[in-house]
Amino acid sequence: MLLKEYRICMPLTVEEYRIGQLYMISKHSHEQSDRGEGVEVVQNEPYEDPMHGQGQFTEKRVYLNSKLPSWARAVVPKIFYVTEKAWNYYPYTITEYTCSFLPKFSIHIETKYEDNKGINDNIFDSELKDQEREVCFVDIAYDDIPERYYKESEDLRYFKSEKTSRGLLQEGWRDTQDPIMCSYKLVTVKFEVWGLQTRVEQFVHKVIRDVLLLGHRQAFAWVDEWIDMTMDEVREFERTIQEATNQKIGIFPPSISISETPLPSCSLSGAASAPSTPLYTDAPESLSVSKDRPRKKSAPETFTLTETSPSSECPGSPTDPPLSPSTSSDHPEVDE
Repeated sequence: MLLKEYRICMPLTVEEYRIGQLYMISKHSHEQSDRGEGVEVVQNEPYEDPMHGQGQFTEKRVYLNSKLPSWARAVVPKIFYVTEKAWNYYPYTITEYTCSFLPKFSIHIETKYEDNKGINDNIFDSELKDQEREVCFVDIAYDDIPERYYKESEDLRYFKSEKTSRGLLQEGWRDTQDPIMCSYKLVTVKFEVWGLQTRVEQFVHKVIRDVLLLGHRQAFAWVDEWIDMTMDEVREFERTIQEATNQKIGIFPPSISISETPLPSCSLSGAASAPSTPLYTDAPESLSVSKDRPRKKSAPETFTLTETSPSSECPGSPTDPPLSPSTSSDHPEVDE
């Protein structure tokens, strides 16, 4: 098991992002989907939980065979998908990814949102809260993204919102920005297979970090598209774009149902909360920096939280090494 905590700040409020995250997830999923591959929405229903109250449950299938690395494509079926189940009790959410073909593989993402710049070291109260973990700050303006996903209109160093007048984001923007919020994500990746565990878990965390970076960049870059929306309007947008995405994939007919009647809490298994983190699954890249578009070369700030010592922060490169055959030689360390 490999546990990391990601902290992603945005120049928004938590209340604003309630709309923004729904808009971003739907539009992002549609953009990342193509015929035969992408994100199919299977279910999207109100859901009531005895502890967290009223929320929303979604189930999706993420088709990704061609986006897997070659060593993974060699062992999976041609039509391969990951099941995503999400429980959204905003501002608290849980998302889970599983695959029936790989029963020893799972991803668990617990998310909380707060109006601060990522300074809460005790935000999670789950059973994982006392486990040692790496904490990674993700800078939506200055951290590198894969070159093929770069869009000038989404470069937050040069973007300024016309409707909110927020931006341009300068170096050190988190220290001066107002308003500011933070998306805290506690991510557990498990792949309990001897000889492959370390390699796969490191690879998956690399993918997740790139997903979080791209998705949160887009949430702010698209702010003028959603900032005036009501919840009813964004739900209608969500329904329309989900049907279009299912048709774009072309595997199954649309099967979206956004009803007004909450599902009983006993009708679904799993954790009790979350909207999904958007998932595209290309492997992260080591990119050269173009001269005309300089990028920040340092990795996100990282530090380790332990039960017995206060948190500290130290700069450095990501702890996940580049994916290579040599990384799979470690013996598995399965944490229960």
